[in-house]
Amino acid sequence: METSIPIKTLISVDPITFPLTGIGRYTWELIQQLQLLSDIELSYFSGRRIVQQLPSPDAGSLTDTPNATSDRFRLKRLVQSNGVFLELYRLCLPLLQRQALKGYEEHIYHATNYYLPPLSGPGVATFHDLSPFTWAHYHPAQRVRFMQKSMRASLGRASALITDSEFTRREVADYFSWPLDKVFAVPLASGSEFHPRSSDACRAILNEYDLDHGGYTLYVGTIEPRKNLLTLLDAYSRLPLSMRRRWPLIFAGYYGWGSDAVHRRIDKAKAEGWAKYLGFTPSEHLPVLYSGARLFTFPSFYEGFGLPVLEAMASGVPVVCSDSASLPEVVGDCGLMTTAENVEGFTELIRRGLEDEIWRDSAILSGQIRAKKFSWQECAQNTYKVYKRVVEQI
Repeated sequence: METSIPIKTLISVDPITFPLTGIGRYTWELIQQLQLLSDIELSYFSGRRIVQQLPSPDAGSLTDTPNATSDRFRLKRLVQSNGVFLELYRLCLPLLQRQALKGYEEHIYHATNYYLPPLSGPGVATFHDLSPFTWAHYHPAQRVRFMQKSMRASLGRASALITDSEFTRREVADYFSWPLDKVFAVPLASGSEFHPRSSDACRAILNEYDLDHGGYTLYVGTIEPRKNLLTLLDAYSRLPLSMRRRWPLIFAGYYGWGSDAVHRRIDKAKAEGWAKYLGFTPSEHLPVLYSGARLFTFPSFYEGFGLPVLEAMASGVPVVCSDSASLPEVVGDCGLMTTAENVEGFTELIRRGLEDEIWRDSAILSGQIRAKKFSWQECAQNTYKVYKRVVEQI
């Protein structure tokens, strides 16, 4: 195959559902930038068919309330918890996909969400993290079995792997004894919508949540055990009550699996006047919620990248987070970090993040500078380099 002609590429677009989150955001942003390259010919794979157009936002999904979106998410999780359904799906879907992919042997297939279908041609899979293996106890058992089987199947079909961070690159190579030179770290980026905003620019949306600009500490992400939110609540509860009420702790994200204990704690803190759960917030609100925060906290036990931390820095918000997994790659020396289990350490870092104006000014400036070093354009260019390398080795 000649590399002087455009590289024919099929990209899985199943993760693109609106409003965009996580892997859907990655897939959407990557494709937007790949479309600008002249040396690539893109087609898309959805479910079990080839399509030429990307999925587009429908009016209903973009205007869903947080509760409506959360209801759909809980329904999805309920279906995923059905082991018989998941196993039938896992066994039957590849047969249908194999048939749909006949005639596309000269295309590189890029699986943006771990799973590569049966292929006759080259395939690239993005492994965002290894939590179904290394943190399996923080996922539902049915999902773990499904993901482990699917990921192992991908490893048997892949010509190369992409990860979101150097940490995950080395973790994948070590865990599966995969050649390190066939695993490529391609960092993510924050979107242009994440930038500092004035109090006036934030007022209308913050009023909807009864929040004041600069008047709260923020966490963004799914409410689930892996995010270590009980530690965050423990740490915040050690601050003086007057400080907690001045800057309440705000949670924004899906009501995830195994989160009942966290929600009970949030409800108790809410009754005491120092915490609130917003649910899943519409995509157009999220950048404003970041911009309006005085501090961003992210105590996660494990991340393949940690995009919320980057989005916070891009928004001009100081960051306090754990030093787990890939997070130091994202934060650099721009935020305050401690070990995920260190309750007392988090308390002191949060106190400093809220009160130390000299550090805050430095962190805001350095965080914005660092966030600009990550770009979706560079993500696409480095992804294209992986495609090119795979083609050259055929």
